[in-house]
Amino acid sequence: MNQSHDRLRSRRRMMMDTLSLGAAAAIGLTAAPRLFAAEDEKKPLIPDDCKINGFAIGCQAWTFNKFTVLEAIEKTAAAGGKVIEFFPGQRLEKEHPAVTFGHTSPEAVIEKVQAKLNELNIRAVNYGVVTVRGKEEWRQVFKFARKMGLIGVTSEPHPDDMDDIESLVKEHNIRFGIHDHPKQPKNESYKFWDPHYVLSLVDGRDRRMGSCADTGHWVRSGIKPVHALKVLEGRVMSSHLKDLNQFSPDGHDVPWGTGISEVKDILSELKRQGFEGNISVEYEYHMDDNLKEVTECIDYARNLKFD
Repeated sequence: MNQSHDRLRSRRRMMMDTLSLGAAAAIGLTAAPRLFAAEDEKKPLIPDDCKINGFAIGCQAWTFNKFTVLEAIEKTAAAGGKVIEFFPGQRLEKEHPAVTFGHTSPEAVIEKVQAKLNELNIRAVNYGVVTVRGKEEWRQVFKFARKMGLIGVTSEPHPDDMDDIESLVKEHNIRFGIHDHPKQPKNESYKFWDPHYVLSLVDGRDRRMGSCADTGHWVRSGIKPVHALKVLEGRVMSSHLKDLNQFSPDGHDVPWGTGISEVKDILSELKRQGFEGNISVEYEYHMDDNLKEVTECIDYARNLKFD
């Protein structure tokens, strides 16, 4: 089993780790009122004060999955990020390791996360990769996204759920991005690595449905990211932007602009397309202590001069 598959299995295990109401009560949290309303469809998706050099750039909390949600927010701020994308099942705080954060969390836990976001002026924008089945479970995910004031949800969905997902996108005015992990040579049924397949799943559907473009996993699948972005033009909802040290399945993350992924060309293409979503640093290397490298990624984007 290669590292990419290990990461995928680990992520799926963490998705299954949910927070019970009893666990919340154990740390003395009480119910809180609803915190946020959905964004007005006519307003910008993400305010300009949450952007760096024209892009809403921050971290996917998975970058800091060895730490807690509250620490991930702190590290995103320390790296210079403006936004954060959460994933299901991350521990809430060091003091109570049994309490996790996600779409099943009670309002009091959501309130605690939002308080930390407000304290550090970080905006939560996206949630994933989340995998559930059936409209009622998807409804719970979208209600959570609306409550948190997110602009998007990210998943690798079962194709049979796409009609239900589309109806929830329309109901809640929340974007939906289909994520790509690397090609799996021993599992031909896994197709999300292929941008053409992702496009086929959203073709003819609501324009708020498209791709969460994981550029590193495209590279690991033998696909040049700029080519994939052009295939998906108009359907790129968000991105997990990575720069890798080599063009192979075994490539690992390096600071943006120091690898082979042509990050400047990726950002230039997104700019050309009028991309409005969030860009997450998802740095899956040196994960015990990667803050310096994550900071270098964000600094690269901040200082980039476009032609």
